[in-house]
Amino acid sequence: MVEYCIDAQPGDRVLVACTTLALPLVEGIHRALLGRGAQPVLRLDYPGQQEDFLRLAPDHLLDHLHPADLADMESVQASIRILTPQRPRPGDPARQARHTRTAQPVAAARAQRRWTLTLYPTPDGAQMAGMALDEYERFVSSALFLDRPDPVAAWAAVRAQQADLIGRLSAAEEVRLVAPGTDLRLNIAGRQWVNSDGKRNMPSGEVFTGPHEDSAEGVIHYDLPTTFQGQRVRDIRLRFEGGRVVEAHAEEGDDALQAALQTDDGARYVGELGIGTNAGIQRPSMNILFDEKISGTVHLALGNSYPETGGTNRSALHWDMIRDLRPGGEILLDGQPFQRDGQFC
Repeated sequence: MVEYCIDAQPGDRVLVACTTLALPLVEGIHRALLGRGAQPVLRLDYPGQQEDFLRLAPDHLLDHLHPADLADMESVQASIRILTPQRPRPGDPARQARHTRTAQPVAAARAQRRWTLTLYPTPDGAQMAGMALDEYERFVSSALFLDRPDPVAAWAAVRAQQADLIGRLSAAEEVRLVAPGTDLRLNIAGRQWVNSDGKRNMPSGEVFTGPHEDSAEGVIHYDLPTTFQGQRVRDIRLRFEGGRVVEAHAEEGDDALQAALQTDDGARYVGELGIGTNAGIQRPSMNILFDEKISGTVHLALGNSYPETGGTNRSALHWDMIRDLRPGGEILLDGQPFQRDGQFC
């Protein structure tokens, strides 16, 4: 995290944010930052603190960004965020959407600095993934390539493989996704593809871009369930016209989906198209950070685009929804097969 992901330098102020469930990892990161001459800035929540805020805070606090929160992010050169999965605690999706919108300036400031995001395995995370804790720990370790003799060299190999994929994707104008319940077209002409090699997301293993904002046409069924802002959501179906979501339904968690779509004007448009490549992740775990990287899956994020892709959509929302293409799915580039049944052609 310290050396490979953010390349901490002497004098850097580095914000480290997580819950106290990840204290063993925080201690290691703190020592590693000090060893490189950087200044750690620790921001620790108790488990469930965010849920308590959303449940108990008076309405005016949901719409008020304290200047210190923004100043905190603007005062650092880099940030490390550590997810600590906890059992879903459903709240009011509308209140969550308001808070997300209010916090958007902090997210924008983070994006302008070096940043990375990872996960610390927890008992709740293991339970949601359907694994015993020791099995889940091995799963996380494998996804991060920590079970390899040289993890950094393994990520370099991913970078090289993904560079070949980007060479083919960059020559295309249209991506078409086809699978049961899915037939969606996106215009990617002239947009930049990013080689995600574990610097920002750890684990990573994906290539992504920002499709033209008005180009999404058709329907898609996201078949991998996940948790979004503390609520379980599954079987999302969206229909797009002129780039915009015009119909949306989820078999479970539909209230969270509808609230997310109301976040702001950009929440109904696609901000990202990503293709997973991580062969170290073979099964879903109810966590977007991992599941969107599964080799043989695609994900489309509603909401904010990453500027480096050429995408221009702006939103406080960025929600990656995942479609498994193994088997029975296909990615076409200008009508030609690029991936079939989860395998690159």
